[in-house]
Amino acid sequence: MTQVNNLYKPSLALLTDLYQVTMAYGYWKAGKAEDRSVFHLYFRENPFNSGYTVNCGLSQAIAFLKDFRFQDSDLSYLSTLKGNDGKPLFDASFFEYLKNLRFECDVYAIAEGRIVFPNEPLIRVEGPILQAQLIESALLNIINFQSLIATKAARLRFAAGDDKLLEFGLRRAQGIDGALSGSRAAYIGGCDATSNVLAGKLYNIPVSGTQAHSWVMSFEEEDEAFEQFAAAQPNNTVLLVDTFNILDGVKKAIAVGLKMKQAGKHLMGIRIDSGDLAWYAQKAKIMLDEAGLEDVAIVASNDLDEELIVNLKLQQKAISVWGVGTKLITADAQPALGGVYKLSAIKEVGKSKYRDTIKLSAQSAKINTPGILQVKRYYLNNQLLFADMIHDEREKLSDAPLMIDPNDPTKQMRIDRNKIEEVDLLQPIFDKGVFCGLDEDIDTIKNRVKYELASLADGIKRFKNPHVYPVGMSESLYNRKKDLILGLRSKVNNA
Repeated sequence: MTQVNNLYKPSLALLTDLYQVTMAYGYWKAGKAEDRSVFHLYFRENPFNSGYTVNCGLSQAIAFLKDFRFQDSDLSYLSTLKGNDGKPLFDASFFEYLKNLRFECDVYAIAEGRIVFPNEPLIRVEGPILQAQLIESALLNIINFQSLIATKAARLRFAAGDDKLLEFGLRRAQGIDGALSGSRAAYIGGCDATSNVLAGKLYNIPVSGTQAHSWVMSFEEEDEAFEQFAAAQPNNTVLLVDTFNILDGVKKAIAVGLKMKQAGKHLMGIRIDSGDLAWYAQKAKIMLDEAGLEDVAIVASNDLDEELIVNLKLQQKAISVWGVGTKLITADAQPALGGVYKLSAIKEVGKSKYRDTIKLSAQSAKINTPGILQVKRYYLNNQLLFADMIHDEREKLSDAPLMIDPNDPTKQMRIDRNKIEEVDLLQPIFDKGVFCGLDEDIDTIKNRVKYELASLADGIKRFKNPHVYPVGMSESLYNRKKDLILGLRSKVNNA
């Protein structure tokens, strides 16, 4: 088994769906492997009925692409695959091609930690179609999951306000990588620390944790359990008070806290993990204050999510630390982000121009946008996110382009580029397979999330019926997409 701490170091070329490999083989057999292609990775709807999504996972996607190559053991495995006639799926000479294959695509991406919205490309891949096809599944796996968890964490941070927010999800995560990538994404999205020690080591995330009920249960008396833990960890003492009787546990924790205070030590907090959290927290706060332990924090856990935290904060002011586990690390309300990866342009070997490609569907939301796309973000007064416009890099924008909502073309906005700041969101990450982006540490990414959310209107951040952030297409791109759709449908209908 691959060592966890090397998970993103060796090649993960086989982290793909079989149909990607069979298509790659088909491109190779048909002489199309080197056709120049353009793919875009994007999602169609914000998760959790939210008004936004946090872009997350790019650093690990970069690590995947840096090491993309087929090892001998990969090729040996592929050689064992058989078709329905019992014969090998692939010619032996195809394995020699894959053995010598080195990633040489151009990749553009939106910086990790930026706030993003439906239908705008997060990643654009340009290069040989065989290579661009093989990396699809892994890119989607990485970006979909981490963006989902980071968005959940950002919502929890909004609910918690300035309170401390801890991620406690390791035991309930979907497997080892679900726990590690989830802890990373949760920290980027807004959590202050994780209980996951390996994630702390691998990603330089602060770790937090003290004791579980088993510690208290291992002693005959609860007060002895508290005293022994305070003696063992005087600089990390948070006492779990709900093993038997919560208010009685609070009394015993206070006794330990007073002894620690006399010895020049500090009881950091008490944790409540069951019952009516608001009522018990209020009672505990009164008891702590009366004992002169006003600076002892009250930590709440027990199946918390953002809406429950908001409700609890409305009922009391005593809880100052929130430990969130299952509903964060599993994205309880929505198990997946519906990211997709679609071919939007192709240039056959020997041709001088790209041919735009489009997939028709009975569901308009599933029709991709053709072209070589870029996203312009507009800021109001250099601070507030104002609108995003998707356009084709090959088109020349006027000083006042018209932006059209593709879902409702009656919604249009004229952008005066001379009076508003604009930024191209898709930036070069790989140039012909060579990494040319920025190596960003996790706190830089985390701070970008914080800044971007502060730049977003409050109505977009609310949990219920959020305001819709304006995202549209340039008039030229909108018309080209419409013409392609009409032309293809006419061709189909006349066939």
